[in-house]
Amino acid sequence: MRGSFRGYLRKAPEADTISVTRYPRLNRWQLATFLIAALVLAPLGVVLSSVFSPTNGVWRHLVDTVLVELLINTFWLVLGVAVGTVLLGVSLAWLTAACDFPGRKLFDWALMLPLALPAYVTAFVSIGLLDFTGPIQTHLRVWLGSEHVWFPRIRSTGGVILVMTLVFYPYVYLLTRNAFLTQGRRAMEAAQSLGHSRWSGFFRIALPMARPWIAGGLMLALMETLADFGAVSIFNYDTFTTAIYKAWFGMFSLPAAAQLSSLLVLIVFVILLLEQQLRSGTRYLQVGKGSVYSERVVLKGSRGWLAFAYAALVLVVAFLIPVAQLSVWSYNVLNQDLDRRYLAFLSHSLFLGGIAALLTCGCALILVYANRLRDNLLTRITVRIATLGYALPGTVLAVGVFILLSWLDSQLKTWASVLFSLDIGLLLSGTLIAMLLAYLARFLAVAHSPIDSAMQRITPSLDEAARSLGSNGLRLLRRVHLPILRGGLLTAATLVFVDVMKEMPITLMTRPFGWDTLSVRIFEMTSEGEWERAALPAVALVLAGLFPIMLLTKHANRDF
Repeated sequence: MRGSFRGYLRKAPEADTISVTRYPRLNRWQLATFLIAALVLAPLGVVLSSVFSPTNGVWRHLVDTVLVELLINTFWLVLGVAVGTVLLGVSLAWLTAACDFPGRKLFDWALMLPLALPAYVTAFVSIGLLDFTGPIQTHLRVWLGSEHVWFPRIRSTGGVILVMTLVFYPYVYLLTRNAFLTQGRRAMEAAQSLGHSRWSGFFRIALPMARPWIAGGLMLALMETLADFGAVSIFNYDTFTTAIYKAWFGMFSLPAAAQLSSLLVLIVFVILLLEQQLRSGTRYLQVGKGSVYSERVVLKGSRGWLAFAYAALVLVVAFLIPVAQLSVWSYNVLNQDLDRRYLAFLSHSLFLGGIAALLTCGCALILVYANRLRDNLLTRITVRIATLGYALPGTVLAVGVFILLSWLDSQLKTWASVLFSLDIGLLLSGTLIAMLLAYLARFLAVAHSPIDSAMQRITPSLDEAARSLGSNGLRLLRRVHLPILRGGLLTAATLVFVDVMKEMPITLMTRPFGWDTLSVRIFEMTSEGEWERAALPAVALVLAGLFPIMLLTKHANRDF
């Protein structure tokens, strides 16, 4: 009897694994991940397949005139932003994580606030303030009584690098600060026992251990730099994103735009490979439970106030001054510029952000749940492919989506004409479908990360208990996982919502006629040099961006 019972126990798991009611569900979830990955890969594949398409001489003209300049400009921009974000992000992260000085608790979260400002908003505020006709140079000439006052030229390579550094350094700051906090005291105590001072220990121990996190934050900053369209167009600084837009809407050559997009994709992949090489072989583990810095380096006297001045200067220049100037400009034009059009701009932005957030979070939830049900190599690769779109600039995705949907429209129109003698016109391209598909490909990774993190906190034993009570597949997701994932879903939806509202190139290049948004309004006004009239939609975008930044800082500080 006892032997029979033991035999039954040994056979029960095997019988469960071959249950005929379980595999079809797993297959359906996995098939859904393949379809989502195909939606992301299709625009990229269309772009890459157009490398050898004829361009009627437009590509040759671009090669002979601007291609070398684009490569040089992109090189200096990437190099400058990389150096600037690492210097600012790492230094500020070390100060707030390992040191104690006046105002540290405030700067701990406030230094993340520049992420709420889109790069193109900081760009036009900087030009409005620091250009030759701006208030700063004008007042300097009046005070000094001279028309030949030297002032650094803001419309330059250094100017655009400075603006993007101030906007994107929080990526490096957030990840590096977390790395310094999780290292604890033991590494520094070991360094001091070997004769190193605290500062020597920083360069010899703490900084090398934080290298993977620094590389991760730097990669986010560089991806945003390569994807940026608004800031570089405001500075008239030609990069691949502006060249793609001009090739499409200026030269009316979609193949040339696609070929420029292919080169930009190649640059992105090269940077991704470099980042992977930088991370390879760097794996640091904390033995036992990590301890947070309970004994910070107390910066007394002038050193403490110098640290305060440094952190305050970055916060004031990167966030407070732009927000203050936007508020002043908005107040000046509020009466004459605020009309019914802004209700349409706001409603379009909110609608697109809301629908894109629901669509993207739904697809991300499918990826996460499918990976939980069947965590194998094929599923992990599929999920990785599906979240690749965030590394691709919006201009590239816009070109790929437009070409793909134009081809599908042509096929549908031909079939309708042959089969039913109907002229159905354009059903896909130039519609909201094109915008939403591009948003999905671009921001799926943004939604996937918080949902996946929340799912990882759910123990497998909870799933087993639910299955023993008869909950499987969709029912298990609805009744067990969704209530627990509520916080991760809310964070993901908020981040995607704000990112879509701020997204300029996809909206500008794929929107239907009459579907102007706040970001499109900013682009139109800044293109005409109307800085004050661009401030109203910019203030709305900044207010929308503050909420997810507060969620992000709350999540980052929860465990420390």
